[in-house]
Amino acid sequence: MRATLRWAHSDLRTHRGEALFLVLATAGIVASLLLATALFGYATNPWQRVFTQAHGAHVTLHTTASADAGELAGLDGVDSVAGPYPTASVTLASQGGRASVELRGTSGRPDVGRPLITSGHWLDPATPRGVVLESRLARVLLTAPGDTLTVPGTARRLTVVGVADSAEPRYRPGERTGLVWALPSAVTDPDGQVVGLRLTDPGDTGYAVQRAVTELGAGAIGEVATWQQARAEAQGDNRLLGQVLGLFGLGALVAAGFAVHGAIATRIRGHLRDISVLKAIGFTPGQVVRVFLIQHLVYALFGAVAAAALTGTLGSAVPGRLGDAVDVWQDLPGHTVALFVVPVGAVLFIGATTGLAAWRAGRVPPVPVPRPAAPPAGGLTGVARRALGAKVPPALVLGWHKAFTRRPRSLGAVARLALPLLLIVVALSAWTTIDRFHGSPERMGMPTALGVRADTSLGDREARALLERAPEVAAAYPGVEVAALVPGQTATIALRGLGTAREPYPFTLAEGRAARGPDEAVAGQGLLDLLHVRVGDWVRMTVGDQPQILHIVGRSIEPENAGRVISTSLDTLRANDPGLRPSIYQVRLDPGADPAEVAARLDAAGRGHLDVHTVANPADGLSPLRAVVLGMIAVLALIGLIELLTAIGGTVREGERDLLALKAIGLSPRQITAVTVTATAGTALAAVLLATALGLPLAHWLIDAQGSTSGIGAGIAQGPSPALLLLLGTAAVLGAAALAAVPAARAARRRLADTLSAVA
Repeated sequence: MRATLRWAHSDLRTHRGEALFLVLATAGIVASLLLATALFGYATNPWQRVFTQAHGAHVTLHTTASADAGELAGLDGVDSVAGPYPTASVTLASQGGRASVELRGTSGRPDVGRPLITSGHWLDPATPRGVVLESRLARVLLTAPGDTLTVPGTARRLTVVGVADSAEPRYRPGERTGLVWALPSAVTDPDGQVVGLRLTDPGDTGYAVQRAVTELGAGAIGEVATWQQARAEAQGDNRLLGQVLGLFGLGALVAAGFAVHGAIATRIRGHLRDISVLKAIGFTPGQVVRVFLIQHLVYALFGAVAAAALTGTLGSAVPGRLGDAVDVWQDLPGHTVALFVVPVGAVLFIGATTGLAAWRAGRVPPVPVPRPAAPPAGGLTGVARRALGAKVPPALVLGWHKAFTRRPRSLGAVARLALPLLLIVVALSAWTTIDRFHGSPERMGMPTALGVRADTSLGDREARALLERAPEVAAAYPGVEVAALVPGQTATIALRGLGTAREPYPFTLAEGRAARGPDEAVAGQGLLDLLHVRVGDWVRMTVGDQPQILHIVGRSIEPENAGRVISTSLDTLRANDPGLRPSIYQVRLDPGADPAEVAARLDAAGRGHLDVHTVANPADGLSPLRAVVLGMIAVLALIGLIELLTAIGGTVREGERDLLALKAIGLSPRQITAVTVTATAGTALAAVLLATALGLPLAHWLIDAQGSTSGIGAGIAQGPSPALLLLLGTAAVLGAAALAAVPAARAARRRLADTLSAVA
């Protein structure tokens, strides 16, 4: 045991930097995997907790005010019903802004879909104008119990008496109205009603919606919301962050395993004589294997324990969503198990790759085998000889020859170094894609910066004139958005009519062409997946009692409504309903205009008749991803450093046998140093080229696959700029050369007696 410990201690002193980098890399990998686990739990658990405690409805139906929604309680598969409750669409204003809301009249707290009060209290008949706001809506309006809300254009005043969590789809400015509970007496002019269905079998949701539509009639259904949609919206960006962290964490773990495997294999080749001596003095093959295995398991264990301890103690203190995720995750039932399983799994994986490499050490014979006089790759290639004949510096030719003539070994070194570089290219592509959402939103499905709703007191001409004469407004596109039942009547989608034949709306197309003719439309990826159709197909949907048949001629990038949007021109919708008037306006601004400032000016100019909001950018919720990308790049750089140190050490040790020959042909120590530096830089250059060639298409595929899954659609991926890739490649090659310079110079100046001893 003493001999084993002394060998391990000696090896640690020789490779301190490599050991430190391995500990740090393992800590970063385990931390990323733990954060990914926390984000997955954070994405699912809060909504699930609210849904369970609130006894949430599996189906929420918005119907006309005259529909007999009470009949739905008798449908097969319906366990219980909430409502029907009268509803009215109004706009509420506060000091924090204004929002379009659904005012829902209910006297007592319902048994199904019961709001969970987080502050204040529930509705009280003693406060007839009191309301309870859904929590996200309350945060947007910057209101709390005791505040007063106004209805613009009227003298109505409502008092906030409480704030509550709800399992229904939450408020999203410009996409989904907020939810406000009030006493029935406060809903003075109801324009519809809502009913919630609790099912005996949640998996039967689609069939339940079909039966409800059949019972009430398609014309009575305004919108359908299911528990699956609410859950997906609640998970939102948190699940995406968890997927990104998990993907990079697993990729970095594989890269670290390969780096450790390469380091041990290189070290074994350089210490064959020492290993033979250990066996000659009594070490068994198992003991030799355990020396390497235990040593690297200890490194990995240090890193894993440090990551678990830091994540558990300081993770909740991280500002923003990551800290919130860790804080919630620590209260979940599976937290302790994950905190143990993830680090152990990472250590075992590194141990497995270590064992495979260390197994070779156990096979080294106890009698040293003389090294071959000539390298296995043979003499110089014809290209190398011609390069020397062309008076190319010998150091460059010999360095390139050394790097690439031992093909299996050289290809292995290039592949191991290329893997972390490839993941860095993918990370930079994710960063660039997020920047493109912010810098060029018109290329990401957001050609307009503001959405405006005008009340009925303003005509179309007055509203457009008011918008277009505002400074920094380039164009205002009239439109209308309605909920439409899909074929089969199992869900509703968003049907939009935007722009006219004279002023077409500038959709961002990823496939097909723009909708120019009558009955032509473009659709988001989420709608194509929902209906199982492709560009070129015709689709039939129902708006109230009116069927609408559209020809999908293009796929647009749709960040809203999970891509479940089909868009045509306002003229096409007016062909079915000549009396249709615009209810929304999409406003495109001049380049460089500040949307918030223009929105404030339009709101003031509208004098309460305009509800102006900035278009939500899906990248706004991904701001933590920047920190994630930076952290993973640092971890991957550490893994790359481990592989570089391994490659440099192997190249220097293998160069010892060539040292006498190189000095004999007249090369100076500086030229001999240049041979090793060139070999290392050549390996790094090959790895950079391979990582770039494979990383860019892989990044595009991963990002577009995620876009398709989220409903936005493929076509959003953006690769890093050539300048950034050139900077990455240059840094990798120059960094490799700089790291190799010192050990190569030290080896080139060794005494001849030391060199003879090394090659003997």
